[in-house]
Amino acid sequence: MHNSIDWMPGKRASQIAMAKDWLQVLGAATPPWGIPATEVEVLGSLTENAESLLTTAMSSERTKIVTAECRVAFEALVAKMRFLKSRYFLTPPLTEVDYISLNLQPKDTTPTPIPPPTDQAEADITRPGAHQIMLHLHAVATAVPNPHRSDYGFRIYYGIYPPGGASGEAATGAKRELVKVPVSGEELPHSKFTRRKRELLDFPQEDSGKTIYFCIRYENAKGEPGPWGPIVSTVIP
Repeated sequence: MHNSIDWMPGKRASQIAMAKDWLQVLGAATPPWGIPATEVEVLGSLTENAESLLTTAMSSERTKIVTAECRVAFEALVAKMRFLKSRYFLTPPLTEVDYISLNLQPKDTTPTPIPPPTDQAEADITRPGAHQIMLHLHAVATAVPNPHRSDYGFRIYYGIYPPGGASGEAATGAKRELVKVPVSGEELPHSKFTRRKRELLDFPQEDSGKTIYFCIRYENAKGEPGPWGPIVSTVIP
C-alpha cells in the first residue's frame, strides 16, 4: 500500500495549495491574529519539504524510502496546520473574509433549529435483583428515527402502586404513591432524564411486591418532550 502514491496526488496537492495560501496571508512582517513569526517559519519549512518530496515521489526517482518520507512529511505538515487552525483560527477576530483567504469554510453563525421529538419511546423491563428494575429504552417499533438532537434522551416517568391503592401519607407524602391504576403518563408523579439505553432503578426493600408503572418520552437537547409512549408495568421484586 505505502509503495504506491496513486491515491495521493490530488489530496496532497490540495494540502500544499492550502498551506501556500496560509503562508501568503501570514507572510507579513508581523503575522496577523497574534501568530508568532516562528510558527509561520516552521509552516514554510514543512510546506517546502513536503512539496519537494511529493515532486520526487511523483517522478521516476520514486522509491519505497521516498514514498515513506513523503508520507511522514505530509503528516507533519497537516499536524502543524491543524495546530495553527485550532490555536489561532477558531476564535475572533477572524472574519468571513479571513476564512476565505485561508481557503477555509467560514463558520455558520445561523443556529440550526432543533425540533421537538416526534417519535414515541418505550421500555422493556427486566428484574436483575431484589427490588431492582432495569429499563431497556428504545423507540417504538414503528418509529422513524429523528435527527440526533431531537431524540436526544429519554424522560422516564414512573409511579408506584401499592396493593389496593395508596391512601393517607403514602399518597400525599414524598413518595406520592398512586391511589389508582394510571391510564396516562400525566398521572405518574416522578421522572428522571437519561441518555443511556439501559437504566437501573433500585428501590427500597419495603417497595418489594408493589406494582410500578412507567411511561417514556423522548426529549430533545432543549428539554422539549415528544409524544407519550405506552404505559408498561411490573411488580418490584
